[in-house]
Amino acid sequence: MNEVSIIGAIVIGILAGWIAEQIMGREHGLLTNLVVGVVGAFLGAIVAGMLGVGFAGFWGSLIISTVGAVVLLAIVGMFRKRRVL
Repeated sequence: MNEVSIIGAIVIGILAGWIAEQIMGREHGLLTNLVVGVVGAFLGAIVAGMLGVGFAGFWGSLIISTVGAVVLLAIVGMFRKRRVL
């Protein structure tokens, strides 16, 4: 997350986690969304760096963080057992 303060990183993390939650059809709380969003931000930044994709500012960080969070939820979903109702 280039050029973003710690408060900005928290806001971006919560938003990215919430957006990823909506995309993946999951239901989490605020804290889980923050954790997923922040970890997704690091994952997204690593992948973007490997692919040579540049990003900066709020919107670039939000997009990269959301993509990383979706990838993180997809990976966790592959290893987690589904609940049978």
